Amino acid sequence: MAFFSIKKKSLILCMLASGLSAYAQNQDSLKTTSPPQEESNVKYPQLQIKGLFQARYLVGMSKDVDVNGVHHTDGSGTDNNFMLKYMRVQVRAQISKRTEVVVLANLADFKNDPKSRVLENAYLKYTFNPKLAITVGQFRPWFGIEETYPIDIIKSLDWSNQYTEFGKLGWTSFQIGMSATGQLQLGEIPFQYAVSVVNGNGKNQINDNDNGKQYSTRLVFGLSKKYHFNVGLNGGTGEVFSKKVYALGIDLSSLIEFDPKWSLDMQLEAKQATNHVLYNSIAPELRPDNPDQYLIRGAYFLPNLRYEINHKNLSAFELSCRYEYLDTNFRMASNPRQTITPMFGLEFLKNYGARIQLGVQFDRYKHQVENTSQYNNNLFIVQVQSRF
Repeated sequence: MAFFSIKKKSLILCMLASGLSAYAQNQDSLKTTSPPQEESNVKYPQLQIKGLFQARYLVGMSKDVDVNGVHHTDGSGTDNNFMLKYMRVQVRAQISKRTEVVVLANLADFKNDPKSRVLENAYLKYTFNPKLAITVGQFRPWFGIEETYPIDIIKSLDWSNQYTEFGKLGWTSFQIGMSATGQLQLGEIPFQYAVSVVNGNGKNQINDNDNGKQYSTRLVFGLSKKYHFNVGLNGGTGEVFSKKVYALGIDLSSLIEFDPKWSLDMQLEAKQATNHVLYNSIAPELRPDNPDQYLIRGAYFLPNLRYEINHKNLSAFELSCRYEYLDTNFRMASNPRQTITPMFGLEFLKNYGARIQLGVQFDRYKHQVENTSQYNNNLFIVQVQSRF
């Protein structure tokens, strides 16, 4: 145990020395278009406020299944709903040339128990140079494509099912810890890397729930500048309640621009990890010694076709159709979920400043379980959003 403790501290020190990928939540929205200024003439702090409003209307189209996908044999449950998904406010304070502090809150989460919600980002980032930046606080560690952009420019209805599940496992979504960034050139190949260490028990927690930490790394190789083709490799290891856990992933992304108006954006991602949350929910006397008997595996493919209209009242339209496969316990009790989500979107202001999306989410399980969310369902969605 002493050796393992020394090893963990060494990993943290190496991480600080070598650099990792900086947190990319809302990177696009945080860029400034103001002309460069002489450092001596810049006054700090510089404040920037951004926001996002996103609301939905949902209609369940499957008998006895509510809008949350839960089956009710007694016919209860709500099959249509107006929903406020996000009312985000972000404040970015540039307090020096190299230091920024970012706070992001989702005020819509007050509708739930706000104790472990509402506050999403709360971090300090110090940038030494393009090769190294350190982020400390609550942020989204990079462990796949979806961590590299915010919810307001997502190409489908929501995050993928595997992103949500890996967030519960501490690898994605908002976590508390430390990360770092690097952008380099490997000959002709652009290269980014990220290494993170986090508590792994989610956002807004007073303390870590055990002595273990989760370490993850993401490597991204830009293999084609013309087609914006990137390959990402993700790996993680850690300890949860004195048990070793791991996670692996690979992703491919590409943007093909046919002409100035038509483009095709494609994402393909696959991951596998120890499902330690499920493992620890089993009574101790019934658990196997090895938590890797409980494994989660998922993949998704998301193509998105975009046409730039550039009319005064309509900027663009998009067509996407995401296919997902997810099995949260494929070794012990396999029941894979397949989800298909075709979406049509109209963009009224550039950079998703205002848009409307319409779509249907089709969920299919290998085995349906009554009175649970593991039940086939179809959901119609109308979603509106505005960035400001």
